[in-house]
Amino acid sequence: MADAPRITVDELIDRMEEGEEFTFVDVRNPVAWGESDIKLPGAIRVPLNEVEEHVAQIPKNKPIVTYCT
Repeated sequence: MADAPRITVDELIDRMEEGEEFTFVDVRNPVAWGESDIKLPGAIRVPLNEVEEHVAQIPKNKPIVTYCT
């Protein structure tokens, strides 16, 4: 996977407050995801080791933000 630009949480919040929309992809492994009480509504869940297999399912009409723990 190619290197992707990084964004801080504060930068993301600023951009969202300015009205920018994002596609969120939760790349946590199944164990970490299952143990977490925090799940971002609307996020697409694709474990990091499966991203390349599911890349066609990730909308590309807005910036994509991947996140994990």
